[in-house]
Amino acid sequence: MPDSAQPPTVRSAARMTVRVRARRAAAPLAALGTAGAAWAVVAAVDPGAPSSPYPACPLPALTGWQCPGCGGLRAAHALAHGRLGEALASNALVVLAALVLGVALLWWLVREVRGRTGAVPVPAAPYRWALLGGVAAFTVLRNLPLPPPWA
Repeated sequence: MPDSAQPPTVRSAARMTVRVRARRAAAPLAALGTAGAAWAVVAAVDPGAPSSPYPACPLPALTGWQCPGCGGLRAAHALAHGRLGEALASNALVVLAALVLGVALLWWLVREVRGRTGAVPVPAAPYRWALLGGVAAFTVLRNLPLPPPWA
């Protein structure tokens, strides 16, 4: 019997399992690395500085209204420096989205390493509509002349 046709030993099977898990973890690790690199850039470069390289949102200049993402870079910068109150004041939706994205990326990594197969669960249509409604409500509420509830 040729060597390639022999059954794998326990050691070679363990090495193969490690290789398979490493290969499966590559995509979520790349996504986590990309998100971490973007987070590091936003943490290093202050978007509120006068010499900031980040572009300004055109919506407030055109309409006077803030879009759901306005203040998102300032919120991420404040959050990266541990200033939660400032981050929430800049854009609470971005703070929540950063938390959800971080949990989702870690969940994806654990799922891949454990070898889970099957479709990734997608929220049902009512939940997607509720999310869209929440973003719309956030947009309207942040443009009303009211102080934030945490101020």
